[in-house]
Amino acid sequence: MARRDTGNYSMFWQSRLIRGLSLLHADFSRHDYAPHTHDAFVIAVTESGSAEIANSGVTGKVDASTIFVSNPEERQSARMGDSVRWRYRAFYLTQRAIDDLARRFGVHDVPYFMESMISDADLIARFARLHRALARDDDELLADELAIEAFGKLFGRYGRGGGRAERAPRDHAVMKRLLALMRERHAEHVSLDDLARTAGLTSFQVIGLFKRAVGVTPHAYLLHIRMNAACRHLKRGHSLAESALAAGFCDQAAMNKHFKRSYGITPLQFARAARDGPTGGARHAISANTARRPQL
Repeated sequence: MARRDTGNYSMFWQSRLIRGLSLLHADFSRHDYAPHTHDAFVIAVTESGSAEIANSGVTGKVDASTIFVSNPEERQSARMGDSVRWRYRAFYLTQRAIDDLARRFGVHDVPYFMESMISDADLIARFARLHRALARDDDELLADELAIEAFGKLFGRYGRGGGRAERAPRDHAVMKRLLALMRERHAEHVSLDDLARTAGLTSFQVIGLFKRAVGVTPHAYLLHIRMNAACRHLKRGHSLAESALAAGFCDQAAMNKHFKRSYGITPLQFARAARDGPTGGARHAISANTARRPQL
């Protein structure tokens, strides 16, 4: 729910994807946090402005170059000081969310963090992108991948203790089963958990297996399948909206976005070229389609 007062704005909601995860998007012109604790891991990335945070007796400044991490039950407070604005995105992981992440990594415990203010541009970008994906809530597989990769980097680089996630074995038979499932169900909802169950692996291992076997993540590979399916439907004369839904895209706008990004043309251009025949330029679009398909 959103709250507005004296120029301040905040939105707080529960994640549908990760059970026990809450999210906050705040834009403050003036706000100080009194000392408090959370029964959750807290991770926050600043988009603009800054604040001074005290966490477990250590005080530091957070801004766009810093990611803030706090372990459960650590005492913290914050003040904006001279900053005229503080816009940030935050994650709150209760024990339920922590346990869910541990399951996805195949470990018993997630790491503990010894420092609260971390300068890591890659990690900041990953968590900012994850937060925006969870806010849109329109692509579960993408958000799931982003969560595994962001938390995996955070745990691996700065965590202490906890279990270590094992890499997936190189198994061509397992990969063939996963690709067959994605091709068969490309127009349906396909989750990372679905793929993990099919493979008998963790979500973390499935992503790693895809990267090693085909050079892209499961989400990127599913997009290739859906793009190829959309091309087939368009060539058969189906409308843009019909082709988008039949290929597995949530709507025509999503197909348009990925079509332009992948092929450099719009679905309408492709459909017109296919309708006009080879001299209309369809061969160019089809060659781009083929060139971008990952090879096993």
